[in-house]
Amino acid sequence: MIRQLEVDGVPTLLAPTDGPMQAGLAFRVGTADETLARSGVTHLLEHLALAPIGLADYHFNGATGPAVTRFQLQGSEQDIADFLAAVCRNLHDLPMQRLDLEKEILRTEWSSRSPGAMDSVPLWRHGARDHGLASYPEFGLSMLTPEHLRTWAGRYFTRENAVLWIAGARVPAGLRLPLPNGTRHPVPTPSSALPTTPAYFTSGSRAVALDAVVRRDTAAGVFAEVLERELFRSLRQEGGLSYTATAVYEPRDSEYATLRALADALPEKQWAVLGGFVDVLAKLKVGRIEQADLDAHVGKVTDALGSAAVHAARLPGFAFNLLVGAPNLTLEEYRAELKQVTVTDLHRVADEAMSSALLMVPDGCRADWAGFAEAPTRSTHALPGTSYTSIDGNGELRFGPDGVSYLGPGGPLSVPYTETAAMLAWPDGARQVIGLDGIGMRIEPTLFQLHPDTVRMLDHRIPVSLRVDMPARAPEAIPVPGPVQPVAKPPLRPYGWLAVVGLVLSGIATVGVGGFALLMTLGAFVTEEADAFIWGLVVFSWILTATVALPIFLIHRHRRRSQPTR
Repeated sequence: MIRQLEVDGVPTLLAPTDGPMQAGLAFRVGTADETLARSGVTHLLEHLALAPIGLADYHFNGATGPAVTRFQLQGSEQDIADFLAAVCRNLHDLPMQRLDLEKEILRTEWSSRSPGAMDSVPLWRHGARDHGLASYPEFGLSMLTPEHLRTWAGRYFTRENAVLWIAGARVPAGLRLPLPNGTRHPVPTPSSALPTTPAYFTSGSRAVALDAVVRRDTAAGVFAEVLERELFRSLRQEGGLSYTATAVYEPRDSEYATLRALADALPEKQWAVLGGFVDVLAKLKVGRIEQADLDAHVGKVTDALGSAAVHAARLPGFAFNLLVGAPNLTLEEYRAELKQVTVTDLHRVADEAMSSALLMVPDGCRADWAGFAEAPTRSTHALPGTSYTSIDGNGELRFGPDGVSYLGPGGPLSVPYTETAAMLAWPDGARQVIGLDGIGMRIEPTLFQLHPDTVRMLDHRIPVSLRVDMPARAPEAIPVPGPVQPVAKPPLRPYGWLAVVGLVLSGIATVGVGGFALLMTLGAFVTEEADAFIWGLVVFSWILTATVALPIFLIHRHRRRSQPTR
C-alpha cells in the first residue's frame, strides 16, 4: 500500500516495488502559470537544474507540463539521494553560465519536435494564456534574465509547493531536500476562447479529434475506455476507415479532467471518418452504451489492480492529486467505485462531454451540420483609429487609442492593448501582436503605407513586459509587395430586343426634335425680330429634346447596374 510521510517538510509518498528503486520530485507549476511573452521560464529552469548533473550511470529525466513540473530517476538509494539533493540545490543556485546554451538547446528541441495531431487544441479552447500556452512556441526564452529565473524559482520551487514519491522499500538514508519555504499554488483557472460549445475548428492534421472537459470521477475515466472501444469498433473493425482510434482521460485540476479522442484518416476518407466519429458521439450521447463494453473494462482494470506493482504505478497520480488538492482513493475505495459505475453514469458523462465538446476536423471539412458551432477565426468588430492601406490595396491596418485592427481578407482582426498577450518585434520594424483570445496579426512596414511614427507609437502603447525581441531576419525573409493586379471588368451584357426598340425610337425622336431645336436656336440668334414667343419655342424644343432622349440614358444605366460582379 501507499504510505504518506514527510522528508524535509515535503509531503512524501512511499510504496513497495519489485523492481529497481524509482523516485520523482514534482512541483505545482507548469506552462499554464506563465505568460506568452515570458513563456518557457519553467522549462528553462528544469533544464538548468539538470544541466550540472551531466552524464550519470542511472536514468533520470525532467518534464514540464501544463500544471506540474517533474524530476524523475531510477537508480540505487545513494543515486536517488544524490540526484534529488542536487536538483534542489541547482534550482536555487542556478548555473547561469549555461543560460544562453540551454536557451539554444530549448529552441532546437522545439524546432526538431514532430508536431502532434492535437497540438493546436489548447489554443482553440483557451486562447493565448494559461492552459492555451501549450500550443505556442516558447517565445519568451530570449527575454528571460537571471533575475526572472531566480524570482520564478523562489515562488514556485519550494517545499510547500512540492511532493516527493518513492517506489522502494524505504526512504534512502541521508536524503535531504534543500528547498526554501513557500506556499502551495492552485492550478490557474482555465480561460475560454470559445463563445459557445459544442464547437469545431479546421486543422491541417489528417485526423478527427474531440476535446472535452468533464468532472473528475471514476465514471469519467471508464467512459474514455468505452469511447475508445466504440470508435475502434466502428471506424476500424467495421468501417475500415481508420488505423488509429484512441481516447484518453487526463485529470486537469482538483475538479475537472480533459477527455480527448482521435481517429486518423486518409485524405479521400476524411468526410467518412468525420461522419462515423460524430455518429459514435451521438450514439453515446443518447445513451446507447453497451453493457458489455462497461463490463469488459471493469474486468480488465480489476485484474490489473491485483498486480504486485499496482501501488508503485499509482504514485505519480497520487503526487499530482496532492499538488492540485484532489483526494486520493485507496485501492479498496477505487475498486468499490469502479464496480458501482453503471451505463446511466456513462450516459451522464457522455452528455457532459458533448456539452463542452471542441471538435477538430481536417481542412475542407465542416461540422456545423452536426450541431457544432464554428470556433471564431476573426474578431467581431474593428477598433476605431487611423487607417493605413496596404500597398497592393487588399488590406488596411487601423491604429487607434484602444488597439490595432486589420481589415481585409480573413478580417476583421482586432487586438486591444489591454488584452494583448505578446508583441513580437523584429529589428527591421515588423511587429506581430497576439491577443489573449489567440487572434493576432502581423504588421509589415514593407507592405503598408505606414507613417514613420506608427510603429514607435505601437511600441509605446504595448507594455515592455509583453514585448518579445526576435532575431534579425535575412533580407529575403522580409516580404515585399507584389505587383498591383488590375481588376478585370466583366463584359457588358448585350441589350435585349425591347431595349433595342426603345433605343432606336428614342434615337430617331432625339435626332428629329434636337435638329429642330438647333435650327430654331440659330434662327433666333440671327434674326433681329425674334420675340418672346420665338425664344419660348426654342426653350420648349430643347426640353422636348431632353425628354425624348431620356429613355436612352435610362436603358443604358439599367444595363450597367444589372451586370454581375466578381
